[in-house]
Amino acid sequence: MDLDARLIARFEEGLDPRNLSASAVPAKLLGYGEISAIFEIEGLEGIAVKRMPLFRDRAEAAAYEKNYHAYCGMLSEAGLSLPESRTVVAAAAGRPVSLYIGQKKIPAGAFGNKMVAGMGRDDALCLARQVAAEIAKVWEFNRSNHPERELAIDAQVSNWAREEGGRWLFLDTSTPLFRTSGRETLDPELLLAAVPSLMKPLVRAVFLSDVMNRYYDPRQVALDLAANLYKEQRPDLVPVFLQAGNEIFAGLFSPITEKEAASYYRFDKLIWQTFLALRKMDRLLMEKVFRKRYEFLLPGKIKR
Repeated sequence: MDLDARLIARFEEGLDPRNLSASAVPAKLLGYGEISAIFEIEGLEGIAVKRMPLFRDRAEAAAYEKNYHAYCGMLSEAGLSLPESRTVVAAAAGRPVSLYIGQKKIPAGAFGNKMVAGMGRDDALCLARQVAAEIAKVWEFNRSNHPERELAIDAQVSNWAREEGGRWLFLDTSTPLFRTSGRETLDPELLLAAVPSLMKPLVRAVFLSDVMNRYYDPRQVALDLAANLYKEQRPDLVPVFLQAGNEIFAGLFSPITEKEAASYYRFDKLIWQTFLALRKMDRLLMEKVFRKRYEFLLPGKIKR
């Protein structure tokens, strides 16, 4: 897979974050993450590209890029399968430096959240057990490599895709969360680049460590996996995913209840709805008051 650096540079130079269709290099929006957007760029068909405009200079982007590849390497070492990927650093004059992460495009119907949409409970339980077994590889890696290396994983069902042969792919590798000798390798301040200016002190003081640390905790990861079924409009499958998690991870933590999952989802939904509303306010202030460019593409509406 070739991620054409010159084409990426032209795309970055001509990107209009307010109106993707007005950009110099045509692109089709595929989706949104919490801090980034995902495109398919004309000339790079078959590749899903995530843009992360988080960096002050190329050295900072290169350090993140190195951690990204190290994270992917450790996930593979743990036994997870990942889609083929490439990275490119791009910068336009007067703007933040962006890291582009390209992954082989996956058919929409292969994503875990699309699969569960029409599943009965028995099939969903089979899927949940398979995903939980993949996640368990991360905890086994951490047990075997502690304290030298420790992986985190955001394992919600939309971050998995199943190939035709039945192999599961883990897709959400763009935030390289791992610790070496107990020390977090990702500079948390980088994640604040996407946080509204007025919200940064609160996020830095209260939420940042919680959001980063939750993905190292097997119980929190299993809870997040089940609770996200509310977002996918399948609340009836929450107990199914809890059953799978409680079975596969028996001995790692006390069983999770439906009440906990519902409470977790309500709080998580509130956080991300508030986050999006403040980002839109931040964009308005940036563009209308300070007359500056806002680098992030924002969805019209976010579903959590």
